[in-house]
Amino acid sequence: MTEIKTKDANPIRGLRVVLRGAGEMASGVAWRLYRANIRRLVMLEVPDPLAVRRNVSFCEALHQGWQTVEGVQAVKAADIGGVPRAWDTGQIPVLVDPEARLVPRLAPDVLVDATLAKRNLGTRLSDAPLVIGLGPGFSAGRDVHRVIETNRGHNLGRVIAAGAAEADTGVPGSVAGFGVERVLRSPAAGVFSTRRCIGERVRSGEVAGSVAGAAVTVRLDGILRGLIRPGTPVTAGLKLGDVDPRGDESYCLTISDKARAVAGGVLEAILGVFNV
Repeated sequence: MTEIKTKDANPIRGLRVVLRGAGEMASGVAWRLYRANIRRLVMLEVPDPLAVRRNVSFCEALHQGWQTVEGVQAVKAADIGGVPRAWDTGQIPVLVDPEARLVPRLAPDVLVDATLAKRNLGTRLSDAPLVIGLGPGFSAGRDVHRVIETNRGHNLGRVIAAGAAEADTGVPGSVAGFGVERVLRSPAAGVFSTRRCIGERVRSGEVAGSVAGAAVTVRLDGILRGLIRPGTPVTAGLKLGDVDPRGDESYCLTISDKARAVAGGVLEAILGVFNV
């Protein structure tokens, strides 16, 4: 095992934070922590991530070796030995570890479960001195120390010290008055195929791709803000893409308001425990 040593004398700057997940929300959290000079970050992912907003998701490093989001770069690490090397070059290491088996060896001060699975996939209070869960599926005081609200609305980003987040509504948040219409979902189980790219303008009725020969049809005019990676195996009903009716291409390359709010909650939870 490669020993990971923290050389920074500042106790907050030297915190080790492990994030389960490296999709859009997890990446927003990692980005904010990095910008707050909490840079001993490690992200754990599945081999084939299902991220839709790939331009702002650090999990893309698993496919292309690296990924930069708003000036912060993540890099694929083949094993735990790549973690300190990434830290030394100012990068965030991303490892394939779907069951988070590396957590004991990484010995984090903070564990953030950012899988957004709507259920607990095995995260426990004993995983770190501070364990944080994003959204429904966790109960503060039972399986995590803090829960961060992920449901859009008045409580988005709130730090919950006792109890759970709001239940999953299954309804996408409204953007420019559109909700379910802007989400592209898989019509069947199979492998997603497309020639479209994130940032392309689309019109209602156009085909954005296909799964098992069935078309994935756009339901409103706008820009493809997100699109799952072509060649990814998917299940029926899975979210494949996101059409933004506002038509601003820059939104494809920047972290969303929701991710920033949730990330702010995580930062608050960390400082509330360690900044004493």
